[in-house]
Parts: sequence; C-alpha cells; structure tokens
Amino acid sequence: MKNRTVRTAVLGAACAALLSSAACGSGFDDDKAAAPAQQSGGPAHLQILIGSSGDAETTAVKDAAAAWAKKSGSTATVTPAQDLAQQLGQAFAGDNPPDVFYVDASRFADYASVGALEPYADKLSGASDFYPSLRTTFTYDGTFYCAPKDFSTLALVINDDLWAKAGLGEGDVPTTWDQLTAVSEKLKAEGVTPLAIADTRDRVGAFLVQAGGWITSPDGKQATADSPENLKALQYVQSLLKDKLAQFPSQLDAGWGGEAFGKGKAAMTVEGNWIKGALKADFPDVKYSVHELPAGPKGKGTLSFTNCWGISAKSKYKQQAIDFVEAMTTVDQQMTFARAFGVMPSRQSAKDVYTKEFPADGPFVNGADYAQGPVNAPKMDSVLADFDTGIQKLASSDPKALLERVQKNTQAALG
Repeated sequence: MKNRTVRTAVLGAACAALLSSAACGSGFDDDKAAAPAQQSGGPAHLQILIGSSGDAETTAVKDAAAAWAKKSGSTATVTPAQDLAQQLGQAFAGDNPPDVFYVDASRFADYASVGALEPYADKLSGASDFYPSLRTTFTYDGTFYCAPKDFSTLALVINDDLWAKAGLGEGDVPTTWDQLTAVSEKLKAEGVTPLAIADTRDRVGAFLVQAGGWITSPDGKQATADSPENLKALQYVQSLLKDKLAQFPSQLDAGWGGEAFGKGKAAMTVEGNWIKGALKADFPDVKYSVHELPAGPKGKGTLSFTNCWGISAKSKYKQQAIDFVEAMTTVDQQMTFARAFGVMPSRQSAKDVYTKEFPADGPFVNGADYAQGPVNAPKMDSVLADFDTGIQKLASSDPKALLERVQKNTQAALG
C-alpha cells in the first residue's frame, strides 16, 4: 500500500555496504577470489530473505517455500527482513549473503554491476514469457539476470461520486493530456481539487514517458534528462500545478495520493494497484474506478515497480536456488500470490486468468505493455533524490534548469 510508494527493499545503506565490500575484496568482481564450492545436486539448505509487505505475503511465501522443500527434499528458510536494506548490506559485507533474496528494480544495477548476482534468468523455463518491460528492467550489460517476482504499474483512479457531481460521465474519462486539462478545469469549477499526485519522479516520471523521454537511455549508459521531450512533460505538469488543477499530497494535508483521494480531497489520483488495499482498509465507502493514464504527445506511458528473485553469486546451492525460483514463478504459483497479497503476475501467460479473476485491474495489467521501469544504472541514489527535490519546487521553478542539473548529475554518476 502506502509503503510501496516509497519503493520497498534495498536502499542506500545496502548499496553502500555492497559497493564497499566489493571494493574491499570480498570476492565480488574479483578475479582472484576463489569460486564457492558448488553442490549441484541433492538436498540444499536455502536461506531466503524477503522484504515483505505484511503477514499475508510472509505466510504465502513461507507456504510456497515449504511445498518446494517437501517436493525437492531440501530445506528453505524464509526470513522476512525487519530492514532489508540493512540486513542485505550486512550480509554482503560479512561475505555471507542469503542464497535467494528480493532485489528491488531501483537497486538492481547496483548489485549486478559488482557481480553480486548470479545471472540465471535465461535458464528458466519460459524465460521469454516474462513481460518484455520487466525483462528489460532486470537486464544489465545485455544479460537478463533475475526473474521478476511480480509487478505494479500506475493508473488513473477516479472518485465516481465527485466525478458525477461535476457532471462528468464515462465518456469524459481523459485519454489525452488535453482531455485531462479539460476535465480538471470542470472539476476545479465545482470546488474540488482535480488531481492529487505525489511529488517524486515515481509519479511525475510517467509524464516523461508519455512525452517520449526518460532520465537515461534504455541501456542505462547515457544521460538523457535534458531533452525536449522531458521539458515538454515538466512544463505540462507545471501548468497543472500553477493552475491548481493538480496538487501534491502535502498541500492537501495527506501523506500520499491515496490518502488525499480517500478523504475526498481530490477527484483523481495517479497511483499503483496497491491503492486497492489501502482504500478497502481505510476508506471502504469510496466508490472509484481505474483507468489507463492519459496518453501524451508520444503515446501511452506509465511506470512499473517490481522486484526480482535474486540469487547470490556466492551461493553454493545455485542450481537448487534456480529450481526454487522456477517453482515460485509458475503461473499457478504467481496466481496464488496474487490472491494472497494483491500482486500482479510477471508472466504474460498469466494475464488472461488474472484479468478474468480481477477484471477491475485491467488498466494496471495493460500498462505492462508500455511501462518504463526505474533507472537501470548504478550509483544514481543522490541524483534521483535531488531530482525529487526539484520536482517538489516545480510550480515555482524553471523546468529547463532542473533538467540541466539532472543531466549533469547523471553524467557524473555514469562516469
């Protein structure tokens, strides 16, 4: 739910510890380091570290791991991290990482770039069945490293009552930027804030994609922030903010877009499918509908958020770990996870069964076809944090100057 908006899993502490341990000769990216002794067959004792969203996810993963262990004759100990960033960082620094662990897409390149991950994903059955956008997210230097666990995308969530009160119907749901502006003006005239959107690139970034831009090139090696496409996107968002057609949650006395929406302080919000659980738990009386985000000058665009099943390059049970991930990513198992804690399967072959069972999630699932994953480059933490700071001041600042700064910082980070 709300926690997903702050991108779960491995944050700066883990990155720093990982990069530090690599530089200090812990064995990653070190040709002289002895390869771990492999146990290619027989029982394994897998240690699995997850960044759980709650009890439902923890129970579901433990149940699935127990079923795999019983069938394989191995053991699989699942540990829900109290602080995944810290615990992974300490494990890598201590040269004792878990065999399998969640890797957040926004941190994937940090791990892959220092050789901490086993590049196993293409060895899985039906590796090409994972959505192309998710495969790209977990590809580094041309190698598909780890299997996407599940995913989320952004969509436009509309408060049905506030929509109707403004005299709007199904035919008024915006499918372009111009239409978004038009309906927002009608909503504003009714005295309600049209759109609540979080003040970070994890929401505003969707407009960059719709305009045909992004922060880095597809391979993550070139800075592309200072582009006409990105400028057009930020200028459009700025116009919404200046005209009070959009406001950040903090301006609406809310912690995130879902809260502002649930309290009826905005008729629309841009959020991921985690908003379903939040509204059900905290605002069960709110009637709403979900729609794909309006297209920009270059077409549809949204952002995706995902984790992969990482396997440590230092694990002595690599083959068994791959077999474990294989079991966790079958269509049946992914649907079990979907029912248990509300995630969307990462396999394309699960789309029909998922949308049949959860038809209201169609707009979220459809977004996988044109979604942009997080910046796929290492050492970008401070650059992206600075970008977020700039977005928070977007209403009163120069978008061109902001993009020039992001471009300069990105070039420095990429070397």
